[in-house]
Formats: sequence, structure tokens, C-alpha cells
Amino acid sequence: MKKILLLATLFGLATTLVTKGAEAKENWDTLCVKCHGVEGKGDTKMGAKLGCKDFTDAKVQADLKDDATFKALKEGLKSDDGKTLMKPFDQLTDDEIKALVAYVRGLKK
Repeated sequence: MKKILLLATLFGLATTLVTKGAEAKENWDTLCVKCHGVEGKGDTKMGAKLGCKDFTDAKVQADLKDDATFKALKEGLKSDDGKTLMKPFDQLTDDEIKALVAYVRGLKK
């Protein structure tokens, strides 16, 4: 009985993690691909215009801080002269934003 309970718990946890991963991928595809590209290289027309970073680059990833990335997604980004570079994703929950930050981390090659 204990083994069955343990297996059920592990299965539930694995399902939750897979669901969050799928949700993050869906949010990436819906909200981020236009500028950052499918692979996160920032190699789209809009990405080049806005100066998007290549999230597959190890150096970019090393300089990326999870809390700053969370804040950028939650509050958006503006240039030094106040121009909007990225709108806030206020339709996402904090958990969805955390999952998206983890997704971005997974783009590193």
C-alpha cells in the first residue's frame, strides 16, 4: 500500500511538472517568439530592432538573473529614454512567470 501511495504521489508530481513545462512553452510561443524567436536567439526582425539578447548564449545566460528576468516579465522593460521595449505580461500569474523564467534558462545551448 505504501508503494502505491508513493508511486501515485510521484506520478502526480511528474504530471504537474510536465504541465507547467507545457504551459511555459505555450506562453513562450504566444508571447515571446515574435521578438525572441522560436529558439530564443532574438534573431527576428523585431528582435533585431529591439536589441533582444540571444538566450542560447552561455554568457548571456550567466549574466541573466532570475529575479531581474521575473521583474522584466512582470513589469515590462523600457529603454533609457523611456521607450517601451517589452510590455508587461500582467495576464500571467507569478507561477506562470516563474515557469517562463525556467523555460528561458532551458534555452541555453
